[in-house]
Amino acid sequence: MILQVVEQVLFAILVLFALIVLVAILSSAIRIIPEYQRAVKFRLGRVVGVVGPGIVFIIPIIDTIMRYDLRVELVDVPAQRALTRDNVEVTIDAAIYLRVIDPLRTALTVRNHVPAVATYAASTLRDVVGMVDLDTLLAHRDEIAKRIASIVDEHVTPWGVKVTAVAIKDIKLPDVLLRAMASQAEAERVRRAKITLASAEYEASKIYLEAAERYSQNPTAVQLRMIDALIEIAREHNLIIVTPPTFEYVALPLALTKKGKNEGG
Repeated sequence: MILQVVEQVLFAILVLFALIVLVAILSSAIRIIPEYQRAVKFRLGRVVGVVGPGIVFIIPIIDTIMRYDLRVELVDVPAQRALTRDNVEVTIDAAIYLRVIDPLRTALTVRNHVPAVATYAASTLRDVVGMVDLDTLLAHRDEIAKRIASIVDEHVTPWGVKVTAVAIKDIKLPDVLLRAMASQAEAERVRRAKITLASAEYEASKIYLEAAERYSQNPTAVQLRMIDALIEIAREHNLIIVTPPTFEYVALPLALTKKGKNEGG
């Protein structure tokens, strides 16, 4: 009786152990590949093919897989110090947008594609910057980035990798050059201000000359303008201004008075 119980217990333990082993084998034999990934399957070191997405079955120990993300990856390029064609040292921060387009080729040609692309992009960045002067680098940043992307993409296409874009995030100039550029910009602003002021004075002088010519042809207008000016001064300073009459204003009443006496006499 006791022996039968022991046998049943041992049998149950064996069954449980077998179930655990079976579950472990199944769990290691099943891989789930998302829609945005692909996997390269190897059997005993030889390529079987690209598998996924969905459920993928492998033979434990015999089969291995390498996963690759097909989405666009953003890779920062370490800051690069480069010398432009006109011998100005600049520090450039850039980033690369890349994606795997052929997982099988990537698995067979490059061990780690991300740092490999970043390293080649850094070298290309220094070479391209050395071909242009500083003004071109600052004014045509997007065109230079496209040129770098084209060169890098051509080089890494055999790796099964596509470079979609290169972004130049920042261009740092030496402090001495920044101060010189600031001084130059300030001098340019002063020059433009002086030109604007001189143009305004020239236009004003033309207007004054035209007004003087018109006033010379009409003395009464000059006197009226003087009266307007006196009125404005008196209004601003709260003054009362008394001006002596001119000969013309005195002569007219005298002539009228004399005429009236003659008619009355």
